[in-house]
Amino acid sequence: MKFVGLVGSNYDQSYNRKLLEFIRRHFKLKFELEVLEIDEVPMFNQDEKWDESFQLRYLYNKITRADGVIIATPEHNHTISASLKSVLEWLSYEVHPFENKPVMIVGASYYDQGTSRAQVHLRKILDAPGVNAYTLPGNEFLLGKAKEAFDVDGNITNEGTVNFLETCLDNFVKYVGVVSKLKKPKPIAPEDLYCTKPIATTIQGVDPDDPEWVEKAAELVGAVSGDTYVKLDHGILTVNQIDMFLKAMPFELTYADDNNQFLYYNNAHQDPNTMYGKRVRVQAGSRLGTVHASLPPERMKNVEWVVGVLRNGDQEYVRTIVPGTPEGVINTHNYKAMYYPDGSYAGINEIIFNFQPWLDWYLETTGQRLVGGNAAAPAGGHGDADATSGASDAGDAGGHGGGADATAGASY
Repeated sequence: MKFVGLVGSNYDQSYNRKLLEFIRRHFKLKFELEVLEIDEVPMFNQDEKWDESFQLRYLYNKITRADGVIIATPEHNHTISASLKSVLEWLSYEVHPFENKPVMIVGASYYDQGTSRAQVHLRKILDAPGVNAYTLPGNEFLLGKAKEAFDVDGNITNEGTVNFLETCLDNFVKYVGVVSKLKKPKPIAPEDLYCTKPIATTIQGVDPDDPEWVEKAAELVGAVSGDTYVKLDHGILTVNQIDMFLKAMPFELTYADDNNQFLYYNNAHQDPNTMYGKRVRVQAGSRLGTVHASLPPERMKNVEWVVGVLRNGDQEYVRTIVPGTPEGVINTHNYKAMYYPDGSYAGINEIIFNFQPWLDWYLETTGQRLVGGNAAAPAGGHGDADATSGASDAGDAGGHGGGADATAGASY
């Protein structure tokens, strides 16, 4: 599960930030937690536009996609901080990311009572129209005397306190599992699969469906190539090194941007007929509508569905096994959303590969075997332990069992 933790204070030395950071580190095997700040959110003013604030956009996108939210609130004059209240005002006026979202409240304070009165107040706010969160009942974690509660490494020193916190968090994980079944996906708007509205990175002046799009577009924008260095997030590589790196991946990789333009695939050196997701050079740069032009209308709707659920944030990824593949091949497609710095949707990366060799290797290495169906024993034939693979019962990311039919191999 992926949670976000909201620091309920804009104070640099916030003990509630320490509490969330401790939860993130200490319970990392239970769930993934990303700690979010509110220090640059302006005071709520309904005359202003919420999306003019980068941090508000970021909070909205992160909360929307999270499985659950943990809010760590201080107590200021028997209530929550003005900064936290302002954030909740912004995120319940024109947009509503907390609606039907599981939320857990924790808090740290200098005094014995922790943040008990602030937490009671926050529960009422989260239940208000426009917010409509599903707040975890009970399980009040009130960390008092916060100055003495942490050691120099930011760890809570009292074992009983840590154990109680773990119990509360375990209950929240269970609560999220129950509440998630009540989640209603957002309506999927019609997708513009023909790129009629250019975005900031769209290369204009050349038809996307031009068979020579790569060469013409590269010349138009002066795209670098060869041994020119590119500074990346965590390294510096030449264009040739990046190209070699991507070609060496044991997967077929593709990328379509948020304007639904198919920009790249990494196996252009292969015979298309040997690929699990057949691609040809002239498709690079094409509109998704053109790439899938041969599909019947119902299959095109599947393409729109994949893009739509990822764009909406209803699912972070969609996985499917393409039916009708040859024996010994499990043709697996994984579609995952990509995001701009403010957390908004930036397009899809797709990973395609044959899962069968990975499964065979795992079973042989661990001495396990699959049971039921027509699954074969591992090559070594040893070991009787049952193996679980979530592929047989999990479906795609949103629990749509039978994900193969949902996308029907409509890869990018």
